[in-house]
Formats: sequence, C-alpha cells, structure tokens
Amino acid sequence: MDKRILETILADQAEELSLKRTMRFCKRKEESLIDLKSSQAQVVIGVRRSGKSTLCYNALIRKRVKFAYVNFDDERLIHLTGNDLNDILEVLYKINGDFNYLFIDEIQNIPEWYLFVNRLLRKQMHIVITGSNAKLLSGELATHLTGRHHSIPLYPFSFAEYCDVRNIDVKSRTTKAIAARRAAFDDYMRQGGFPELLSINDEKDYIDELVNNILKRDIEQRFKIIHTSAFEEMSHHLLNIAPTIVVDKALKETFGFKSQHTAKNYLSYLKQAYMLIGLHKYSAKSRQRITGEKVYPIDVALMNKRSDAFAGENLGWRLETIVYLELLRKYKRQGFDIYYFSDRSGECDFVVCENRKALLAVQVSYDISSDKTRKREIAGLLLAARKTGCENLLLLTDHDDMDITHDGYTISVRPVFDYVLKSQHNIGIR
Repeated sequence: MDKRILETILADQAEELSLKRTMRFCKRKEESLIDLKSSQAQVVIGVRRSGKSTLCYNALIRKRVKFAYVNFDDERLIHLTGNDLNDILEVLYKINGDFNYLFIDEIQNIPEWYLFVNRLLRKQMHIVITGSNAKLLSGELATHLTGRHHSIPLYPFSFAEYCDVRNIDVKSRTTKAIAARRAAFDDYMRQGGFPELLSINDEKDYIDELVNNILKRDIEQRFKIIHTSAFEEMSHHLLNIAPTIVVDKALKETFGFKSQHTAKNYLSYLKQAYMLIGLHKYSAKSRQRITGEKVYPIDVALMNKRSDAFAGENLGWRLETIVYLELLRKYKRQGFDIYYFSDRSGECDFVVCENRKALLAVQVSYDISSDKTRKREIAGLLLAARKTGCENLLLLTDHDDMDITHDGYTISVRPVFDYVLKSQHNIGIR
C-alpha cells in the first residue's frame, strides 16, 4: 500500500482513539493485569466489542506512556500482509515521533503477525495487543512467542461494571439502594454486558451486526467454510438453546453434515471466536471430562436480541449463564477449574476445583418457591457434595437469602445480584 495512504489511515485511527479522552469509562479489574513494564507482549483477548481496545487504551493513558496505535480491523487495511508491517511501523514513527509502546488492535487479521511482534520485542519495544480469535492467537503465541507473552481474557461487562457505568450504588444497605440494585440486575439480565448496548437504542440491529461479523469475518472467511448456511443455522440454534450439552451426532443429523467431525469443528470455531464458551463434566476420568461438553453464550444478549431468535424470557438459563461468567472472572484467573456435575442420580450446575479438591458447589435456579423445584435443586447440591467431598454449598436464586441445613450440610441460599457484587467468597481461595 502507498505510504501516503497508510499515513492518512493511521492518522484517522489515532484521531478516533483520541476521542476516548473525553469519555468516561469504568475501571475494569483486568486493567491491573496489563503489565506495561514487562518485556512480554500483553495480549488482551475476547469476543468482539467486549471493550478490549478501551481497556488497553485506559491502561496506557493512566500510566502516561507515549504510544503509537494501529487497528487492523479497519476495512482499508484488509489486504495487508506481513510484508507490509514494516511500512506500518515507519509511518507510525513519522506520525508519532519516537515511541517505546505499540498498541495493536485485532492483530490476528494480518498473516504472520507474530514474526513482526517478535522482532519488535527483541528491540525492547513494549507491545499491547488485542485479538478476537483464541485458537489463532494462542497457537501462534505458543509457537513463536514462547515465554514472551502474557494473555488476559476479557468478557463483556460484569454486573459490577454495569452498575459502575450506570452510577448504581453497590454498597449501601438501605432499602432504596437494594431496590435500585435489584432493578438494575433485572435490566442487566435481559440486556447483557456488551458495553455499547448501554448507549444505543436499537439493540437487535447491534447484536445482529455483531453476530454477523463474528460468523462471516471471524469464522467463515478465516476457516474457509463452504456450507455457510448450515454453519450459520447451527450457530443460531446453539445460541437459542444454550446452555446445553452438545452432542455432535445430533448436530450432524439435524443440519445434514457429512460427519460428526464437521459438527465438532464448527463448534470449535464458535468457541475460538468467543461466541460460545464451554464447560466440561466433573470426573476423575479424563475421557469423561472431555465428552458431553456444555456450552454457554458469551453474554446473555446473544440469547434473544438476535432477529428471529424466537426465544422467550428463559430467566433460569440467563441466570445460570451470568453465574458461569462470574465464576470464570473470579476463579479461572486464579488457577481454579470449573466443571458441571452430572450422573444418573442428578446434577449440579457448577463445581469449582483446585486440582482434585472440590472447593465450591453451586446450583442456580431462578425461583425455588415450588416445593418440587426446591427439593430438586437441594438434591443436586447434596449429590455433588457426597460425590466430590465438597462442603461449601451455594444455591443462587433471583431473590432468596437464607441458610438451609439438610442431611448435615449447610446450604447458603443467596440472590445472584448480591453474590456477583461480592469480590471474595469464603471457599478457601488464596
């Protein structure tokens, strides 16, 4: 590409990024994980429009370092290759003068980007990267930047962040403040946590465009999918019924794939692009842990904000999805594993483990006022407790707050809106 054209594009991008200085953003916990003094590339990865760019921008601005910026998700740069990256660097120096920090958005769009990054790291450049494809980034990082990168997963807004942006008081225990938090959680449960949804009116158009970009640009083009209609139908089907246990054979038969392997690959692509996230089954046997995977949408907005989703309220599924995302935020980055428990006798939604030790069992139910529902949820927790040896039992609902003693076990029953606002829980976490 002509360097004069490149200069115009990169100057436009710098101007667009500078507009963020006039905007108010909540400070997200992941920001503290970006180590700008490190010689490793700092890689923030997650679904499109989860706030990756803003997170990196805030980290750089708050540290008051001079940095250059390039966004490879710009349609004007779509045909660039790895051979053009040095021209990019030259133009960035012309625009910015000398700099020692380089912020690169959606880097996976450029072939062999890792060679360029590796070269800059050898020259002591500090690199901050965002990306929207886990497989491409993790594979290339592991192969070409071994020991020279630090990955930071980012999800859409948590409820605490949602409250921060909306100026909801999350600490006061007055009746008015608690009622405001409950109302905000009802909105969050239906709207979801994509940051831009807080400032737009047409939510369906927004989610439709987002899903379309992920399916067509991040998956179909990248993985050269031929049968795009069947792939898209399967993708929307899974979003309609998630959370659900995936059966490759059933997907093959439903969508007419030639093999179960095709269905498995398609599911893998959806997870790599962070549209879906998986949850394995609790078992001491490795083979059982990797079969019967359960999948969740990356955000509840994907459940019914899409056109023709034909989905109802599904409040129980929404609540379960919010809890899983919160468990990932709180415990996965500390090195804990999360599973679901299921056998012929019953099931429990989540078991948090440290190695082989089960630290917390969690059951999620929107409403336990029915005796049948209450007994079923308690039975699932007790079954998980007996089978895993876990003694910390938690039943999360929309509004209940009490403790239950049953068969020698104490079960804490808490409202989800309150649970997800607490930063620490007494389950023996370091």
